[in-house]
Amino acid sequence: MHATSSRICRVAIAGASSLRGKDLTELIAERSFPTSDIRLIDDDVASGTLTDAAGEPAFIQAMADNSFEGVEFAFFAGCPEFTIRHWEQAARAGATVVDLSGAFVDIHESLPWIPALDGVLPPPAATGNGKLFFSPPAATLVACTLAAALGPLDASRLSIVFLQPVSERGRCGIEELESQTVNLLSFQPISEGLFDAQVAFNLLARYGAESREQLSGARAAISRGAARYLAGRAGVPAVQLVQAPVFYSYAFTAFADFAAPVDLNALERALAAAGVSVEKPGEAAPSNISVAGESRISVAHAEADPGVANGCWLWGAADNVRLAAANALRIAEKLIAS
Repeated sequence: MHATSSRICRVAIAGASSLRGKDLTELIAERSFPTSDIRLIDDDVASGTLTDAAGEPAFIQAMADNSFEGVEFAFFAGCPEFTIRHWEQAARAGATVVDLSGAFVDIHESLPWIPALDGVLPPPAATGNGKLFFSPPAATLVACTLAAALGPLDASRLSIVFLQPVSERGRCGIEELESQTVNLLSFQPISEGLFDAQVAFNLLARYGAESREQLSGARAAISRGAARYLAGRAGVPAVQLVQAPVFYSYAFTAFADFAAPVDLNALERALAAAGVSVEKPGEAAPSNISVAGESRISVAHAEADPGVANGCWLWGAADNVRLAAANALRIAEKLIAS
């Protein structure tokens, strides 16, 4: 949905130099979001960086006391720590705060919202002052979407294994995978400063002990975010997270177990109703490459399990950066249109 209101807004993107911040800035221009001013904000390291906003050159500003004055929507797109330090400043300035950094997963005054699911599973009841919104990260969006779509079909169990791209760790993740790949191909020692493990040409169930973030923590955050959004209205999927040696986009496989035999065509219609792009039989299955730049989740034709009665498998992919940015912008579009 594109915003159609004549209302013109001032917008701030905090964490503008991040991958999500960059994609959000691009989407605002692509979707003709009604803004007269896009304020790009980040920490001191990124301040002064020349970038582009709505087709015009723009400089990223350092966070200041007046950064959110006159702002209607403040999007937090950087790291969770940056959001935690500054979101209250935006709220005090009167802005509607939309978090897509993952920081609000444990801020229960915020409302988790996935507008694409409003016709299938409306958002939980509003809490707090109605101006704090948690826009879930991409893996949580996928988990909630599959759970909401399959719940009415009496899915008794849903399990999802995500293959996580290194861009979930930001540009540092991309740079470390790139460096490791080049060094391994030239038989040189590799840098493990971020992951404390070899990611290139490898699949990891956990990072090294010295990594500041761990896959177990990211996995738990996906489950907490899904539980907050689903709020007892659909079962929370079981989630496993594997680090893959790819730069962008999640790939995932999901197993759904049903109480009774399920018509796969009905299952695919339920997914489509939840905004999922379902490939037809014989079409190429989605991959982390094919979904690049897409704002939707894509899945291949559903397949019945050959050995488990009433069980079926889904294979899918989603652009982790674009999907998260698009959901955050849809929240603002919905608020403007309401």
